[in-house]
Amino acid sequence: MATSSDYRLGEFTFPRGWFMVGESAEATNVPKAMRYLGQDMVMYRGESGKVYVTEAYCPHMGAHLAKNTTSYIVRDGEQVEGESIRCPFHGWQYGPDGQCKNIPYSDFVPKAAKLKTFPAMERAGTIWIWHDPEGLEPNFDLPDFGGHYDAPGWVNWKIDYMGDLDIHPIEVVDNMADFGHFIPIHGAKDFVYFANEFKDHIVHQYYAAGHRTLTLNPEDVLTLDTWYTGPSILQSEMAGTFDSFIMITHTPIEDGKIRVWHGLMVQVNDGTAPVTDELRAAALEYQEGSRLAFAQDVEIWQNKRACLNPLVIPNDGPYGKVRSWYKQFYNPRDKTPDMHKRTNGLHVTLDKRSSTQAA
Repeated sequence: MATSSDYRLGEFTFPRGWFMVGESAEATNVPKAMRYLGQDMVMYRGESGKVYVTEAYCPHMGAHLAKNTTSYIVRDGEQVEGESIRCPFHGWQYGPDGQCKNIPYSDFVPKAAKLKTFPAMERAGTIWIWHDPEGLEPNFDLPDFGGHYDAPGWVNWKIDYMGDLDIHPIEVVDNMADFGHFIPIHGAKDFVYFANEFKDHIVHQYYAAGHRTLTLNPEDVLTLDTWYTGPSILQSEMAGTFDSFIMITHTPIEDGKIRVWHGLMVQVNDGTAPVTDELRAAALEYQEGSRLAFAQDVEIWQNKRACLNPLVIPNDGPYGKVRSWYKQFYNPRDKTPDMHKRTNGLHVTLDKRSSTQAA
């Protein structure tokens, strides 16, 4: 299992960015134990409906806040009160800012009694946290996923858990440059255009090609705009039989191990008519096709060795540039302006468009 230091990514073991930690249904008033980014965490939903994520262990004597079923605090349903969480061991209560606010048997509350907290956001049926090794506030926004969730004429995604993979996330992000795998793995044909554009914390992949199964007519071209926002959130707008919006995301569990999810929202009409059961079923079938396509990548990742130094040939995509772009999230923020200067811009791997198409 190769690690961040093996890839020489930078000063940090885990990157700066927004990371998915679960689906909305997983956040309740029963604290949930999680492990991400090499840390044990707890997620719970306050009475307001807001979701909170904290470190897992009480600073008093180290009890895990979510791994207890027999404490009377837990049995009496008193662990989450308002927006606060109470330790099942001695009842110390921590507010949403992590600071201890009450000790049942003492008026003295030490300032050191504080949980580490992670900025958390709920969006489009999913829960995300901000992680920054420097402890700074977010410097880019969590995406709104095209604004398609709950939008008229769209069928919301069903989040697919794709597995826990013993692979470093850089090998997943490599796909942004990987022009050559689309034909043998995904059934692309007759490529017209493939390019990458680097814009600070975002990298785009522009794609136009025929396809064995996803186009209605043999001569049709499938066009995609796919982009990463930060180190872990892939989004893609796809025009095909249905217009659709794809989200693929991965969160490090340990250094060199990730959890991966997939979702697809489908536009089945213009929003002026109801979404029928038939259209909903067609959308779910379309999502399943997308999941199966992504599973082809997952199968490769599950069975490959670490690629620390790709053997790149001239017609490959810009692996080196993608990896250079990715390194910004493993280094202090004050280094990113210079890193952006080195990577920002357009890299065209293939262009068979006519001058009219290109314009």
